[in-house]
Amino acid sequence: MSDDRSRVMLITGAAGGIGRACVQLFTENGWCVIGVDRADFGDGFPANGLFIRADISRPEEIHLIYDRASAFTDSLDAVVNNASIQVNKPMLEISVEEWDLVMASNLRSAFLGVKLAYPLLKARGGGAIVNTSSVHAVATSVNITAYAASKGGLLALTRAMAIEFAPDNIRANAVLPGAVDTPMLRDGLGRGHLGGTSITERLDNLARKTVNGRIGTPEEIAHAIYFLADGTQSSFMTGQALVVDGGATARLSTE
Repeated sequence: MSDDRSRVMLITGAAGGIGRACVQLFTENGWCVIGVDRADFGDGFPANGLFIRADISRPEEIHLIYDRASAFTDSLDAVVNNASIQVNKPMLEISVEEWDLVMASNLRSAFLGVKLAYPLLKARGGGAIVNTSSVHAVATSVNITAYAASKGGLLALTRAMAIEFAPDNIRANAVLPGAVDTPMLRDGLGRGHLGGTSITERLDNLARKTVNGRIGTPEEIAHAIYFLADGTQSSFMTGQALVVDGGATARLSTE
């Protein structure tokens, strides 16, 4: 059982780049972390927390996640729906099965997870939901159709959550990362939108497309997520999209 004096959060995709950075940042700030991922976290998960290996694309496993979370803590201060997958193909080549897997992992999981998290958030007297959407929710690229659609849906779902849960003092916001150096970003570098023959060349080409002239770090996104999760910092924010993209969406594509 977690320490009742600690704030408690649950994050999916805890073993990925942004997820790991969040686990570290929240722990450093005194939170107790429940981490979820379909992959092993490996060594180093906080000793006072709980790691659950599960696939959030499967509804029955989301139920198991929250059964274990409820046995660990009687309330939650924040839920971060961070896990996602990409299928990097032209739309005409995406199968129904691939489309459904992306939607189940990136969108349905947040819908069902929040339904199950709601009693734990309400038991704390309110809290925060942070959904990791993407700049692809507002401006997208080639060969990433299913991912873009799922992230756009997640942004709309965030707004709906904010309205429905406001009477319970539960805020819902989304963070929209741009190009961040994670395994998922590197896996998608071969979509043909950047040029270059090596990963290094493609990363350099991508960096030049941002106003800042560089790619973001998982730690920078973790700080944005922490800001939205921490009610002392973002208490008057709900239903919002916080874009963290090095200025990429501020620049005209025709410039």
